[in-house]
Amino acid sequence: MLPVIYSDEFLDHDTGYYHPEKPERLTAIANALKESVFADKIEWRSPTSPEERDLISFVEKAHSQRYIYKLHEIALNGGGYLDSDTPVSTRSYDVALLAVSAWLDGVDAVIESQNPAFVLSRPPGHHAEHDAGMGFCLFSNAAIAAFYALKQPNINRVAILDWDVHHGNGTQAIVENNPQIAYCSLHQYPCYPGTGKATERGFHDNVLNLPFPPGSDIGVYQPVFEKKVIPFLSNFQPDLIIVSAGYDGNADDPLASINLQPQDYGLFTQYCLNITRKILFGLEGGYDLPTLSQSVLATIEKCLEL
Repeated sequence: MLPVIYSDEFLDHDTGYYHPEKPERLTAIANALKESVFADKIEWRSPTSPEERDLISFVEKAHSQRYIYKLHEIALNGGGYLDSDTPVSTRSYDVALLAVSAWLDGVDAVIESQNPAFVLSRPPGHHAEHDAGMGFCLFSNAAIAAFYALKQPNINRVAILDWDVHHGNGTQAIVENNPQIAYCSLHQYPCYPGTGKATERGFHDNVLNLPFPPGSDIGVYQPVFEKKVIPFLSNFQPDLIIVSAGYDGNADDPLASINLQPQDYGLFTQYCLNITRKILFGLEGGYDLPTLSQSVLATIEKCLEL
């Protein structure tokens, strides 16, 4: 059984008409999972209520109190925008906290079972910086989950693999000064947000950025995975891998120009499983609903293979 942490409340983060980061992203994935040939091997779990855990203390490890207060105030006052791409609705603050809690539940599930788990949540998080949300992202879910994991017994090193097509500027900025966390990003360059140079190594040689030119496909990605990603992650010897699982590198995705196919994410997943089965996958981007759903299926199907 593979745990999938999900709640219908994640649909309450209202981004408005025509916004690509829409609730239908989750319903499309959930429906595809429920109709899949391995549906009986999925254990649907509800996230822990933020009130039941000391959640804000972990959020504050990634974000300033000023930013958390600002986000809360915007929601309380009826909503608004953090930037032109990042709307906040009346429920967004609460939903973003629930998403963080879901990622922490995912960490707990992986540690308990020593096997993968998948967090099917929104809003995404890897662009959210210490003092600002941006790029559809409100809280830095992956970074917060990494800090939380390091507080658990026998977890001394956490690696974050970000295969979203956009560089996780927020995640990198938040974790790169922590020697217990490694960050690896594969992303299109040039592309939003314009960060993620290959020359950046972090404060402890714990960052690996791998920019890809527009038009890159699996023939370009695969040797980079084998020659750079796998050695970087393996040499770090992580006790847990957190994957910022964005699926906007698909050829049909409207927000980038990388030519991956859904089955390619199954290959990426297998590479990770060859390092450890202690992997938390958490949804980031992916905006073409059919290929988004197929890519998540490819990831979870590979996790279910023994």
